[in-house]
Amino acid sequence: MTSTDLPVLDHWIGGAPSAGTSTRTAPVHDPALGEVTKHVRLASAADLDAAVAAATEAFATWGRTSIARRQQVMFAFREILNSRRDELAAILTSEHGKVLSDAAGEIARGLEVVEFACGSPHLAKGAHSVEVATDVDVYSLKEPLGVVGVITPFNFPAMVPLWFVPIAIATGNTVVLKPSEKDPSSSNWIAEAFAEAGLPPGVLNVVHGDKEAVDALLTHPDVASISFVGSTPIAKYVYETGTAHGKRVQALGGAKNHMLVLPDADLDLVADAAVNAGFGSAGERCMAVSVVVAVDPIGDELIEKVTDRMGKLVTGDGRRACDMGPLITREHRDKVAGYLDVAEADGAALVVDGRAVEADGAADGFWLGPTLIDHVPTTSAVYTDEIFGPVLSVVRVASYEEGVALVNGGPYGNGTAIFTHDGGAARRFVRDVQVGMVGVNVPIPVPVAYHSFGGWKQSLFGDAKAYGPQGVEFFTREKAVTSRWMDPSHGGINLGFPQNT
Repeated sequence: MTSTDLPVLDHWIGGAPSAGTSTRTAPVHDPALGEVTKHVRLASAADLDAAVAAATEAFATWGRTSIARRQQVMFAFREILNSRRDELAAILTSEHGKVLSDAAGEIARGLEVVEFACGSPHLAKGAHSVEVATDVDVYSLKEPLGVVGVITPFNFPAMVPLWFVPIAIATGNTVVLKPSEKDPSSSNWIAEAFAEAGLPPGVLNVVHGDKEAVDALLTHPDVASISFVGSTPIAKYVYETGTAHGKRVQALGGAKNHMLVLPDADLDLVADAAVNAGFGSAGERCMAVSVVVAVDPIGDELIEKVTDRMGKLVTGDGRRACDMGPLITREHRDKVAGYLDVAEADGAALVVDGRAVEADGAADGFWLGPTLIDHVPTTSAVYTDEIFGPVLSVVRVASYEEGVALVNGGPYGNGTAIFTHDGGAARRFVRDVQVGMVGVNVPIPVPVAYHSFGGWKQSLFGDAKAYGPQGVEFFTREKAVTSRWMDPSHGGINLGFPQNT
């Protein structure tokens, strides 16, 4: 099949597929095969305008639709997603490359947020105070923002849209979603499933594209807010551009997550956790553990246990019985592999070299096996950069204090973990560490849906975290009403400042 014979993925605008006006497209690969399987349209500013216009028209009705009706749609969508999750998982694996079990786990975590959104009417209700002054009541309303923009990354093509879209819709907003062009099909699947659930046309629109579409969304005068997940440089750009154009912005950036291991920890548990958190989804997770901080004298023993477990991992096609799949693109695979040369040049010890992997998959797949690097200098780019691949670095420190200083000294503050049997040390770590999400003997401390997800420092731009109570607050704005119903006895002129009497 030639490139011109491959299918082309359309946008989803106004409740139906739309080719738009742009003739530009981008290839979509199956990373395990190393082949282009389809193309995706890249929107022009005019295409983005059409999506915003559809969302604006839909908001006039959806924003005033009853809470009960919105909740019914959300419950129906939940049932569709739950019953057809295997179908969506297959799409994720074919375009991202993650193994099917990991794809299913991603959908399950997204489903949690959908279920949370089913109960959002409770969180989006206001308050009412009676008789704050004589015959005066005050009450508050939480109203939707209007048209909201959502920009999502390639590494979780289903879960991250489900972090934002259900809450935005449940609280009465309409959405323009711009997913990654690298694995775009799951967003169309979600939009079609919402339509099947009874969502009116125009409430959820999907616009595929690159920087042109992103910039058009960030600057569009009819878009009220932007939700973004991606690398820190782009998150900063999104935040600065969006806020400069009067938008409410939550922009979740990158990470360099550390796992501090104290000498009293169960090293078998630690080794399992380090491998699971370091190499799941080929390390393409913002919550992946990329640095193990080993407090003396456990480094050698821990390296031995981790190496043993890595030797049992199978890298290959996610549709087979494999533990880890390929990376998203050939260019990204080559970029990550380049850090192994940097590590050796900086004096680190390359314990397991993922470039030598024999993958259970096509020869042209974007393969890089699990990699372990010991004695990584903290001045090396291997330590300072967010590599976003299956590379686990080990840094050795002499004390708890040195380890915490290492975690706190970096520019990121997304996730971290401590492994120990000492409750006092764990409690102290939770208070000492300057990171937004903390695990105690939990390597990937992603909060459940009824809490909120987000880091500190260069890992989050804006005041609101994703999903949970902060997600509801982000997608609503409060209106306070002071009300007095007069009786015939009122009257009189008083130019003084009103007082509550």
